[in-house]
Amino acid sequence: MKYHVHTACLLALCCLLSVGAVAAQQTKQPAAVTVVALEPRSVTLTSTLPGRVAASAKAEVRPQVNGIVTERLFREGAQVESGDPLFRIEPESYRAAVEQVRARVAQAEAELSAADRDAERQRELQSRNVTSQQALDDALAARETAAAALKLAQAQLNAARIELSRTTIRARLSGRIGLSQTSQGALVTASQPTPLAVIRKIDPVYVDVTQSAADLLRWRRGETEAALAGADGTVRLKLADGSAYGHTGRLQAAEPNVDPQTGVVTLRMQFANPDDLLLPGMYVQVEMPVEVAEGVFLVPQEGVVRDRRGRPTVWVVGAGNTVEEREISIVQDRESDWVVDSGLQPGDRVMVAGFQKTAPGGTVAPETRGASDDGVTAD
Repeated sequence: MKYHVHTACLLALCCLLSVGAVAAQQTKQPAAVTVVALEPRSVTLTSTLPGRVAASAKAEVRPQVNGIVTERLFREGAQVESGDPLFRIEPESYRAAVEQVRARVAQAEAELSAADRDAERQRELQSRNVTSQQALDDALAARETAAAALKLAQAQLNAARIELSRTTIRARLSGRIGLSQTSQGALVTASQPTPLAVIRKIDPVYVDVTQSAADLLRWRRGETEAALAGADGTVRLKLADGSAYGHTGRLQAAEPNVDPQTGVVTLRMQFANPDDLLLPGMYVQVEMPVEVAEGVFLVPQEGVVRDRRGRPTVWVVGAGNTVEEREISIVQDRESDWVVDSGLQPGDRVMVAGFQKTAPGGTVAPETRGASDDGVTAD
């Protein structure tokens, strides 16, 4: 009798466990994941080139006369305008030279006045046949010589005044002036090899980059322009800290020479620099447009994983909310996205979060998130 009771109890317990397992399976929910719905787009592909910032204009300040520096008239690192006084050289000897030549001019004027009166007198005497024609000719020649001497003295006076004015060294370029390379009391000479200071115009600035000769040929033949038809042709900068520069630029010129050792050509870009953020010599990276890719997809970088072979793949939520793994082809990165040209179809839902909750072949509960579309145009 006890045997039958134990058997009945075991059967009842098994039934309860089976019912519990079935109920647990029925109450299990699909994993919640986040997906992004993708559509094909037109994306401008870029090429990143290293470069250096250069001033758009540069002037080295050098003296044009000899003398002792008596005063510096600018603040180092400040903005100066063309014509602003920068240095003053001791002017006394040059003032004396001006006075000396001014006296020479006065003497020449007196000699010319005397020669003119003599010529008029000889002309009157010759008209009365009192003097010879030769005497008149000599008087006229003396007047012309005196006039030439006056012009020479006036030219010398002008040159002396120019020399005197050069004792005040002025800026010949508007821009940012650097550190002074001389001090008060120093002896300077005309056209010395060492500049007293350097003025650089840094708004706008140039950025010089190098590009392969093959890519330049595409530009010359118009292939790049054709590939960029309808796209924004501006170039952008990335600073040394990885941040983006706030102003765009354009290609200014190309050096008509290929480096025989490296096979590259120097390109020059121009950028506005109103805040003086870019300084000459600074290392930057230039993003140049190279072509427009049609029908590509922008996939968030967090949605791309690598398989054991390092190939990029994505998990796509397909029909029935089933996860499918697909291999993709990446063209390049674009900010926080990958530009993908194969492996996806319009309307595909790519997982970007929830990978740890499921696996390929599993069923999920997808929740759509808006995809990033910065800087692109939809087809």
